[in-house]
Amino acid sequence: MEMKIDRPSSLLMDTLYIASPNCDDRPDPDDISLIVLHGISLPPGQFGGVFVEHFFTNRLDPSADLAFEKIKDMRVSAHLFIRRNGEVIQFVPFDKRAWHAGQSQYEGRSQCNDFSIGIELEGTDDTEYTVSQYESLRAAIEAILLAYPGISKDRITGHADIAPGRKTDPGPGFDWAKLAHVLDARLG
Repeated sequence: MEMKIDRPSSLLMDTLYIASPNCDDRPDPDDISLIVLHGISLPPGQFGGVFVEHFFTNRLDPSADLAFEKIKDMRVSAHLFIRRNGEVIQFVPFDKRAWHAGQSQYEGRSQCNDFSIGIELEGTDDTEYTVSQYESLRAAIEAILLAYPGISKDRITGHADIAPGRKTDPGPGFDWAKLAHVLDARLG
């Protein structure tokens, strides 16, 4: 599987795009230098359905699940969402700031949303991610690295790493060694 980014639109080509209103301009559009990986499932621990899409587009019905009451007013997004079957949905163009990291810090820099690309994987901290997700993630990362030279395979981190004590995702269910192996095999 190969993916390419259309530079004028800052979107992955041949990928479903659902525009999220939860984004804005980056302070420095030329400073895209980090990928942050996340894990999400809505309701918690359940996969499939439209709830993540609705959450990222401010259409989440709080009456659909008790867990939604506490997140109903949150305004969040990610650039990409990768489902369990490997399907990739883009919510925010890469040249825009998605609201995925919150209060965060990486290598002494705060406000990681300003300079990062957020990728959400459908899952939980303790559930292993699927082979299809790793394949789609690899293809997306390769396209991102090609389009944004400020990012290297060494500048990929987890939400838990930039917001320790506040966030735990993508959790122990994510195999960092597997990601490194597939990227090394392709990128050297």
